[in-house]
Amino acid sequence: MSDAQSSPTNRFERRSYRVRFENSQGIALAGIIDRPVRPADNAPSLESTSVPVAVFSHCFTCSKDLKAITRISRFLSETGIAVLRFDMTGLGGSDGEFSQTNFSTNLSDLTSAIEFANESIGPVTALIGHSFGGAASLAVAAGMPGRVPHTLAETLRDQIAAVVSIAAPSDTQHLAALLTRLNPKLRESDQGVVVIGGRTWTISRQMLDDFRSHQLPDHLNRVRARVLAFHSPVDQTLGYDHALRIAGLIEDEQGLPGCSLITLSGADHLLTNDVRDADFVAELTANFLKRYASQ
Repeated sequence: MSDAQSSPTNRFERRSYRVRFENSQGIALAGIIDRPVRPADNAPSLESTSVPVAVFSHCFTCSKDLKAITRISRFLSETGIAVLRFDMTGLGGSDGEFSQTNFSTNLSDLTSAIEFANESIGPVTALIGHSFGGAASLAVAAGMPGRVPHTLAETLRDQIAAVVSIAAPSDTQHLAALLTRLNPKLRESDQGVVVIGGRTWTISRQMLDDFRSHQLPDHLNRVRARVLAFHSPVDQTLGYDHALRIAGLIEDEQGLPGCSLITLSGADHLLTNDVRDADFVAELTANFLKRYASQ
């Protein structure tokens, strides 16, 4: 076990359990809740005590069970932060067809996850997102509606106090461009296949059209949550310029910088090459959320 995982800040026992909830389309989504239940010094249970609550979104074609997501979520719960990590439609343990999803459905799924966590754990004050999940987290924090009613999108924007993005893109168009480079036939076909992470995925025209339709950079200046962005300068999947763009566009109400950027020197996109990278992200995230997401 690493130094971060055995840190004295790990003061709580963790309870992890599987959940299922429906999105706005009635599709069942799978999740895992990692929550603190009892301080290690045998103090009274935390089940009736307010703790920061975060919802964790995974990357494109990933799932809630990605090693880094699991490790970070468990660490956060052991430092007193409750986390719901979940699978988007058509991925992991969730129902639905992946080829029929897009960024708009991602925003809708994340909104449903927040609403479920609000009811089952407590008010969500933080969002964490890896890669494309980071873009979705920033979009929700900015009040981008997608398929979500405008009033609900604005309510969530006001509710979220902190966002942590890990290797997140600053736009959605880049993914449409990447997928068409992987399979040029997608430029003319209604659907096609690409290979990502050694697996074959069906990509539809509607997915690409939706990715191209969103203008995330135009909304980032509406984020009022405090943002912590992690990115590696040697990320082979997504360039470091995306992190610089995010950090440059997010400002607080006084026009001052609202995003802190942490450079993950030497880390890979999935934080799998060296477990210390995920541990580093986990420890800084815990401190950040306790500072800005605590009620």
